[in-house]
Formats: sequence, structure tokens, C-alpha cells
Amino acid sequence: MKIIVAGIGKVGTTLTGQLVADGHDVTVIDRKADILERVCATYDVMGLEGNCATVQTLRDAGAAEADLLIAVTDADEVNLLCCVTARQINPGIHTIVRIRDSEYAPQIIEMRDVFGLSLIVNPERSAAVEIERLLRFPGFLKRESFARGRVELVEFRIAEDSPLADVALRNVTSILKSKVLICAVLRGTEVTLPKGDFVLKAGDRVFMTAPAAALGAMLRDLGIISHKVKRAILGGGGRISLYLAQLLERDGIQVQIIDNDMARCQELARQLPGVSITCGDITVPSTLEKEGLSTADAFAALTGLDELNIVMSLYAVSQKVPIVITKQGHIDELQDIVSGLSLGSIVSPKELCSDIVVRYVRSMRDTSGDSAITVQSVAGGRVEAAEFVIGPASQHRDTPLLDIKIKPGVLIAAISHQGTTTVAGGTSQYTLGDSVIVISAAEMNIQRFNDIFA
Repeated sequence: MKIIVAGIGKVGTTLTGQLVADGHDVTVIDRKADILERVCATYDVMGLEGNCATVQTLRDAGAAEADLLIAVTDADEVNLLCCVTARQINPGIHTIVRIRDSEYAPQIIEMRDVFGLSLIVNPERSAAVEIERLLRFPGFLKRESFARGRVELVEFRIAEDSPLADVALRNVTSILKSKVLICAVLRGTEVTLPKGDFVLKAGDRVFMTAPAAALGAMLRDLGIISHKVKRAILGGGGRISLYLAQLLERDGIQVQIIDNDMARCQELARQLPGVSITCGDITVPSTLEKEGLSTADAFAALTGLDELNIVMSLYAVSQKVPIVITKQGHIDELQDIVSGLSLGSIVSPKELCSDIVVRYVRSMRDTSGDSAITVQSVAGGRVEAAEFVIGPASQHRDTPLLDIKIKPGVLIAAISHQGTTTVAGGTSQYTLGDSVIVISAAEMNIQRFNDIFA
């Protein structure tokens, strides 16, 4: 497909890389020549310098023939005008708009048909929702849901005293009474899709699929004691903290936000009357101590500076805070550094946003029912988990998995059949209408279900 990406910031750059990898014809627009030069040198794309909201720039970018426009500049108003203008040039074009301002969001959603918007994304809102999910089910570093919530892909780190430390994969079932499947392991910077003889080690980050109903039992079997979060401290008063505080208040969780900008604190106090807002320097340990960090159930480092978030999270871990969450904006550049640090759960707004957009793009291209309906990146983007619905074109239906030749680096993890979910094994079969979860190395670029077969 021909796709235009307007705005080459963190989200735009990440999207461009993913779309090019999927084989799309991509044109990028930005006002800054140096940014365009860097992106065009990195990816096989066309670059156009200019204002993406003007008719002439969009015509020059090929909007009249494009299938999709993705507007992700730093200005909500520009993004919206860009999409509306593109629809005037090409009424059949799909448009995806990034809206970040919480005051705009409700009316944009209500008026999406008036503006002709195909999809509205908000990276900060997506990050807040992800963090809230982690706090509602503590014990995991990350959770991804598939098959309408019936299948979970969870991440956890193996502690020194974990019952899984120094255990071969084939023996995991003797420890975990629930039927689960360890589908990927991140050890340092190396990702492995392990086989039965793979031995787990302390410090490994493990990615496991399981029926959602089995998560509680799995935590107990692992010796991970998870207690309900009653009080959370948020470091930084940006948009994520605003959205997250609203969600946590709804859940009955006491929230404290600490920020060093008095004007921002006053604005937060106006929008969040039930939340404790403290104006203070979060880089000073005494500030966090005064706010009771050591007795908090959870701490989230959510400033706009990745390095500061890392330092704050490390300090929170040293203070034995049970749940620590670290926001990272440049996770790809820092992946090798942060993977070896105890930062709790790492949340990347740009990756969450990119996953949503890529999922939409893949659904656009699907004409056979064979494309993934859900795609999630894990292990720092090195592994993909995709959900497929088995259709008439899907090969090897009603055949035991042990009789099917699947490409190396690909794993069928779970099958959901008529509302019942099972972890896949050699005798498992899938049939028409089933949901199948596939794990693969990201570089394999599995876009259609039939791509998994050797």
C-alpha cells in the first residue's frame, strides 16, 4: 500500500521503520530537513519537506493516490487539519490521527465521522492504560491480551530464589501446575525461542502464554506474592500521569503526583481534585522520602527524560517498593543498557502507539481473512506475538501440530476454540474460526497465517 507519514518524531520514525519492513511504499513529510535526511538515509522512503496540513504539500506527497495517511506531528491541530485536507483531496483515503490533548479527545472521538477519521491514537493514553493493567494484576512486568482477553502473554523476571532458576524447560510443568508455555527468553541482550533442553537462569526475562484464568495460580506456583495496590506515587506530572491518575482513582487507588513545575501542579490540582499533588524536586531523595516512597505499593517514573526515569526507578527498587514502572521514550537506543537493570516494568508510549497503527494497517491489507488481527511487540521489539483467526484460506486445518512443518523461529503458542483456550501442544489442532496465537522473531515479518509454514 501507499502510505504517507506526516511528522517524523519518535512515533513517526518508529512507524516508518515498521511499515517499510512490512513492504509498504512510504512517503514521509516533515518541516525539518535534517530529520528527513536522517530518516531517508535509514529507510527506503521518499521524503518531502513542508507543512503537511497544506493542500500543495499533500498533493506533492501523492495523497490523491495514497491508501492511508498517518498524521503524528507534535501539534494536534495540525494533525487534524492534515487528515481533513487529505480527505478532501482523496475521499477514499484512510486517515489515522494522533490526538494528545485530553481536552480535545472527547469531542474528536464524538466527531470522528464528521472529520472522516479512521483511527484516533493517543500514545500517552495508551501508556496509562497499560500501566493501569499492570497495577491491577501485580507480579508481571508486562501483560498482553489476545482472543478477547482469554489468552495472556506475560513477562516476568526469574529471581535468584525462583523455583524456575536452573530448571530445564521440559521440567517446568512439574513446578507450574497450570498449563503454560514459555515461548521466549531474554537473557542479557539475546532473545531465544527455547526448546525443551533450554535451562532457565536467574535474571532471565521470560515470556509465557497462558489462559487468563490461570494467571493467579501461576503467580502462586512461582512464589510471587501479589497484593492489591492501595497507594501509588507518580514521578512527573505529564499527560501520562494525568490519564493514569484518572484511571487509578476509578479503581479506588490513592494517587500522589510529584512534579517540580508549580504551574503544572496547579493545573493538575484543578483537573484532579481527589489526587495529592506535590511540587518538589523528584531528583532529591528527601522529596521522595517525605512523600513516603518506601511505604508505597507502586512507583511509576513518568517524566519526559529517560535517564531521570531510570535513576528514579533504581532508587525506588533500592527502597523495596513492590511495583516499579519505568517510562522510556527512546527504548530502542537504550535497550542494551536497560535490559540488564532492575527497572521493573518498562512502558514505551511510542511502541504502544505504533503497535496499534500497524495492527490497523495490516487489517486494511487483509482480503483473505489470513492477516493478523492483533500484533504485539515484546522483548524490546525483538519478538512479535500475533493473533490470527483461522479462515477458509488458512492451511493445515484439523491437523495435529506435530504433523505440520513450521518455519524455524516460529511457535504456535495457544489456540482458542469456541471460547475455550488451550496452550498448544503436539496433538493440538485448529479449525475454522479458531483464534491462534503465534510467536515469532520480529525479523521474520510474519504478516499472514500461512507465512508460518516451512
